[in-house]
Amino acid sequence: MTTTTGRGGRTVPTRGVPGSPGGRTPGSAEGRTPGGFPGAVAAEWTKLRSVRAPALCLLAGLAITAVFTFYYASIADINGHPVQPVGNAAAASAVVTQFVFVVLATVAVTSEYTTGTVRASLLWVPRRHRVHAAKALVTAVVAFLGGTLYAVVGTAVAWGAFDGRASFAVGTTLAQVLAVGTYQALVAVLTVGVAFAARHAAGALSILGTLLWALPSVLLGLGGDALAAVNDRLPYGAGDHFMRAGTDAPFSPAAAVLLVAAWAAAAHGVGQYVLRRRDA
Repeated sequence: MTTTTGRGGRTVPTRGVPGSPGGRTPGSAEGRTPGGFPGAVAAEWTKLRSVRAPALCLLAGLAITAVFTFYYASIADINGHPVQPVGNAAAASAVVTQFVFVVLATVAVTSEYTTGTVRASLLWVPRRHRVHAAKALVTAVVAFLGGTLYAVVGTAVAWGAFDGRASFAVGTTLAQVLAVGTYQALVAVLTVGVAFAARHAAGALSILGTLLWALPSVLLGLGGDALAAVNDRLPYGAGDHFMRAGTDAPFSPAAAVLLVAAWAAAAHGVGQYVLRRRDA
């Protein structure tokens, strides 16, 4: 704050300019600039890592991966299945481990509605699309890294259990490991969209359980080319074609991952629409 001398010799306070003595400065409480999208991402990352649930989910997924891939490879060895890429065991385990990231991403959204802290989040980041995008990005990165780790561990466990019933090629195995991580990241984005639309954990998990597991199981159980074609275009059906190697698929891996991405984008759009249209 500076002063000037007015008429009659009175001292009149005037507002300083940024960077001048007494004025607002870019690091002060008054002159601090908003964090923008990077700040929203940092806030979401802080919220995610400050609670135990995500860590417990990731540890549970690691144990599930080890058990599932060992079982998958052992059954292939016992039943004398044809030789297949070793990464197929880790790819197959995604049918179960995807729900680790479904739960993680669901809780990241719905817990704020349950506790009412979503109001604070929207006060800190008034542009709602930033809140939505920041949650999707943070959970997607965690899911990609977690899914990649699971694929590495699953491949290592399966290699011994296959006992000669699997082939190993560096390029194919690396591609499958990255494919599993990519699929899990897209599942996380899809989950965030569904969770923002449903706003309740039970509702979101019901929708995602049906879409990612129950519906594919029913379609494949009933059999028939038409139902199989429908399943191939669901998120897990397309993702399975993307992650596995050495199997017949109705379309290329690139088309398969684009299908999963389209599902994730659609869910993201619906969730963002609901977040913008409804009060917290």
